[in-house]
Amino acid sequence: MRDLTQGREGKSILFFAIPMLIGNFFQIFNTLVDSIVVGNYIGKEALAAIGTSFPVIFALISLVIGVSGGISIVISQYFGAKDLDKVKKSIDTAFIFLMGSSLVVAVIGIALAPNIFSALQLSEEVIPVATTYMRIYLSGLIFTAGYNGAMAILRGLGDSKTPLYFLIITSITNIILELILIVVFKMGIQGAAIATVGSQVFGFFVSIIYLNRTHSLFDVRLTSMKFDMNIFSQSLRIGLPSGMQQVFVAMGMVALLRIVNRFGTDAMAAYTIAGRIDSFASLPAMNFAMALSAFTGQNIGAGKFDRVSNGLKSTLFMTSVIVVIMSVFVFLFSHSLMGMFTKDLEVISIGTSYLKIVSAFYLMFSMMFAYTGVTRGAGDTLVPMFITLFSLWIIRIPVAWFLSARIGVEGIWWAIPIAWTMGMVASYAYYKTGRWKTKSVVGNNIEL
Repeated sequence: MRDLTQGREGKSILFFAIPMLIGNFFQIFNTLVDSIVVGNYIGKEALAAIGTSFPVIFALISLVIGVSGGISIVISQYFGAKDLDKVKKSIDTAFIFLMGSSLVVAVIGIALAPNIFSALQLSEEVIPVATTYMRIYLSGLIFTAGYNGAMAILRGLGDSKTPLYFLIITSITNIILELILIVVFKMGIQGAAIATVGSQVFGFFVSIIYLNRTHSLFDVRLTSMKFDMNIFSQSLRIGLPSGMQQVFVAMGMVALLRIVNRFGTDAMAAYTIAGRIDSFASLPAMNFAMALSAFTGQNIGAGKFDRVSNGLKSTLFMTSVIVVIMSVFVFLFSHSLMGMFTKDLEVISIGTSYLKIVSAFYLMFSMMFAYTGVTRGAGDTLVPMFITLFSLWIIRIPVAWFLSARIGVEGIWWAIPIAWTMGMVASYAYYKTGRWKTKSVVGNNIEL
């Protein structure tokens, strides 16, 4: 566990972010390998199925993710205030909530899968493939939720190294399982789904056994865990807006899928591949924002608001340098990157246009995440929810619909950076108001 309330701000954030960055590199590398194997050994229909399934799955679990994020922020603030009894109660509450809610979501998703894909106007040849993948994936959701919950709690405690080790283990496990099930045993889309679920189940049990034995604050046992309603209420106050924000994001992704699906399987496959590359390029911004959020939570818990401001400045500088390099690389080599996943020239062409348009605006994305990282770490999640609602539903979806009707599929791609830019401006404007400084759950608020 790392105390982020001491030492140089930039160094603290950097050393906290690096393990997360490396870990998520393996996670994204895992999805890249997944797409390469699926694209080359199963086909573009399977790529389209996976690309459609993930936003739908995210939509189903988005509220759970948001509330869990609220619990993680509560944990970081109590840890910063050195209230270890409340930290332990928060951990128990998080796991009980995650297990129960993920089970309910899984049952709903498995039952409604084909109806959801029909409503999204997915092509007839892809619907059965997508349904199979999503049902297998959701069957292991309780383990996926438990595993990711454990990793999020550790980050709230300032420990970003242990999640790195488990991310590496689960990523390598998934890759090995995929190669065996898809390449050797020719199991198709079922093999891809089983490999993903299998690696998460393995990661869950290994991580829980390890943490119960080595971390004094962890005691994840069904017989001893207790649900604390007061802590859950605090988590809801912080996490529910984040959860609703996740719902807006997820539903926005689903709405965008419906627009993309109008242009056929080639466009959907290209969107899936380009999105994988996109997620890899956006890793620095997202991980530094997560580190800044934990840094903010601990320092507000300790009443050190000046460190928060300095931490933001350091984060903006570090992410800007990295993101500019990533933007240039993706822009210059977009065609070659797409060619790694498929030999279909039409899919490569559509995906290349996506990457050239979107990569030029990665800096806007990273700045937006940095400002919201501060406000979320402070426990202020309501306004970021409205900013997300504005940038996604007032800007991105309408612009995508409007432009795609006039200039084709590239209109959808242009809507993405336009929304990022508007979201960045709104996030910066709210950060400058300073109202986020009054939202601490441990009483260290300041008067504006």
